[in-house]
Amino acid sequence: METLERILAEHPFLQGLDQSYVALLVGCASNVVFRAEEQLFREGTPANQFFIIRHGDVAVELHVPGRGALTIDTVHEGEVLGWSWLVPPYRWSFSARALTLTRAIAFDGACLRAKCEENHDLGYELLRRFSTVMAERLQSTRLQLMDLYGSGR
Repeated sequence: METLERILAEHPFLQGLDQSYVALLVGCASNVVFRAEEQLFREGTPANQFFIIRHGDVAVELHVPGRGALTIDTVHEGEVLGWSWLVPPYRWSFSARALTLTRAIAFDGACLRAKCEENHDLGYELLRRFSTVMAERLQSTRLQLMDLYGSGR
């Protein structure tokens, strides 16, 4: 039987993270399940967590006035979802909707922020890893918006 600590230690996002930090993360983690079409979170609402997707696919969406939800990215098994818990004012920049039955590990953002305040080295390690996720998400958004608005020229 796999433990949450072992699963996290072996995940590519956390690979190489000091084992003591992994143990701290486990204290903020829980297993969650979302049915197909279920919202994980909505743009503009409080961002209280992030997810490591263990199984399934999740659409990352942006509301476009007059057009509705625009899928800017799809997150798959093994990927990380959500960085808004890390940046004040802690509100979701996007929405997320399960496309299929999705199993994930959810991390409590307030719990993690407190641990990062207590241990700045942990905070640096998480911020370093999340900066890559943030850059990828913003690049996906840029490409989608170029497709959406660039096609009319």
